[in-house]
Amino acid sequence: MAQTSIIIRLELDHRKISFGDVAAVISKVKGDITSIDVIRPGQDVSIRDITVDIADKDEAIIEQALRELDGIQVINISDRTFLVHLGGKITIQPTLPIKNRDDLSKVYTPGVARVCTAIADNPSKAYSLTIKRNTVAVISDGTAVLGLGDIGPYAAAPVMEGKAMLFKQLAGVDAFPICLDTQDTEEIIRTIKAISPIFGGINLEDISSPRCFEIETRLIEELEIPVFHDDQHGTAVVVIAGLLNALKVVGKRLDNIRVVVNGIGAAGVSICKMLLQAGVNHLVPVDKEGAIVRGETYSNTAWQWLADQPQVESKPGTLQEVIQDADVFIGVSRGRLLSEEDVKRMAPRSIVFAMANPEPEITPEEVLPHVAVFATGRSDYPNQINNVLVFPGLFRGALDCRARLINEPMKLAAARAIASVVSATELNETYIIPSIFNEQVVTQVRRAVIEAAILTNVARRTPPEFR
Repeated sequence: MAQTSIIIRLELDHRKISFGDVAAVISKVKGDITSIDVIRPGQDVSIRDITVDIADKDEAIIEQALRELDGIQVINISDRTFLVHLGGKITIQPTLPIKNRDDLSKVYTPGVARVCTAIADNPSKAYSLTIKRNTVAVISDGTAVLGLGDIGPYAAAPVMEGKAMLFKQLAGVDAFPICLDTQDTEEIIRTIKAISPIFGGINLEDISSPRCFEIETRLIEELEIPVFHDDQHGTAVVVIAGLLNALKVVGKRLDNIRVVVNGIGAAGVSICKMLLQAGVNHLVPVDKEGAIVRGETYSNTAWQWLADQPQVESKPGTLQEVIQDADVFIGVSRGRLLSEEDVKRMAPRSIVFAMANPEPEITPEEVLPHVAVFATGRSDYPNQINNVLVFPGLFRGALDCRARLINEPMKLAAARAIASVVSATELNETYIIPSIFNEQVVTQVRRAVIEAAILTNVARRTPPEFR
């Protein structure tokens, strides 16, 4: 259950009520007091700020319970999560101050004209003379935001801002949130192409399937900068990283395992493609209609591509039927799809990645007695499959070598780099993925991505340390 932290400012009339009474009411409605600050002391009346951890859904309940107490006046309730979003979470800062006319003449008119002319004569100089070399656009239309769905471009903005913060803090990449007020595929493609000159890369985010496939494919074909749909490929990269380490824990080989992937949307398709690229020979993609079968015909082009692959099994069946004897289950669909009986029928020493949010396909309490390794997309369980492990280092590497695109070898290299951060002495059932705050993640992913870009001839610049 999602938790939040609120600050309640109360005026207490000590002639009518004690603070102990207040604490008892908060505890009764399942609130956990973490701190108390006296704002204005007084013998008869005092004002205090009480910080309380509660479940999201209980905020209104706790407010109502306090307002019903005689001797209490609720002055204000502040949600600490909302407070950090006030005014937005990012700003733009100049790289040097403008203190006098001489400074002004260099950064603006008339001196800037010489720089503009140099770029007009040689457009590649935009990488050295503008912000292009270190700037990524984080772009969404707000149609598939987190677990919220189609909430629109205005409501999507806090997520895109948060992503921009992570780009900067973790990899030093300047990222800017752009939320488009259109769901028309052609208009989105046209708009992104039109704004692309100022950016060194495009990170697509929270765009619904199947439009996201065409948008990304077209932009990759029509732009000369990296385009990366993080919901597809970021998830896939971390899944592969986690799977590589999980297989070490259980002592199985990638080319011998049988993998069931449930939920063949944006993330599921990309996961399947990376599994095949990594060397999986027995793959069962499953959607709500059942297994996608080799040799069948599908109207969904992504499903058809999978049905044409020799590694995809030819036997139809429901999820409950095809999970029999599977070594690995990867879920990117919805919660509560699996039961204990389902996972009991998997192969010995099985691996389950239940990544539906906010509720996984099966809870840890149900699954852990029956599997060797369990991972989710949640931060409150071990082995979180988190895209934050991918995109900062991936774009850092792509920008540093001025890659024309991000290809499959670069993604696979990123996955192996993430897996390598967990050392042999650290690796165990509950630690197959490094922390997002492990500084080695960005460093290792960047290096691996640059090496793969150079080897596959998509790098337009070789950083000094690779010469």
